[in-house]
Amino acid sequence: MKLPFIEAGEIVTTHGVRGEMKILTWLDSPEDLCDFDRCRIDGKEYKIEACRVQKTCNLLKVAGIDTMEAAQAMRGKIVELYREDISDDVIFGAELIGMEVYGQDTFLGKIEEVLDYPGNQVYVVRGEHEYMIPAVKAFVHSTDLEANRMQVTVIEGMRSDEN
Repeated sequence: MKLPFIEAGEIVTTHGVRGEMKILTWLDSPEDLCDFDRCRIDGKEYKIEACRVQKTCNLLKVAGIDTMEAAQAMRGKIVELYREDISDDVIFGAELIGMEVYGQDTFLGKIEEVLDYPGNQVYVVRGEHEYMIPAVKAFVHSTDLEANRMQVTVIEGMRSDEN
């Protein structure tokens, strides 16, 4: 299911005295957050005035947050991006939760969890049985967010309740 907003990270602290906030990003790389002109924090839209990478985090300056005190009040809040600002080719793990999964036109279950591993993600599919399906082209053939349907190939060993 396509979500209207994508969680991009959490505001962990302030930086300096002019309202910059340090963001622990949840995107694939911190550089990705710097590609956007706007974000949403606590249900309110903000124009991004500046964004830069600092190690594995971002330093973000948004319009209307101009003091260290104002930035401190944002600590712990989630920074969201508007899904309409992101390419349709990009699919986020949060959008896959609840998606129906089919193997050779047989309903296997719904994605309950997306596990992040160094090599790739793994989809936990639960229905009559539980399956652990690696998120690679060899097994995942199509993903349709609009139809809420994924087509996969299941091989021996993917069913986690098998002996």
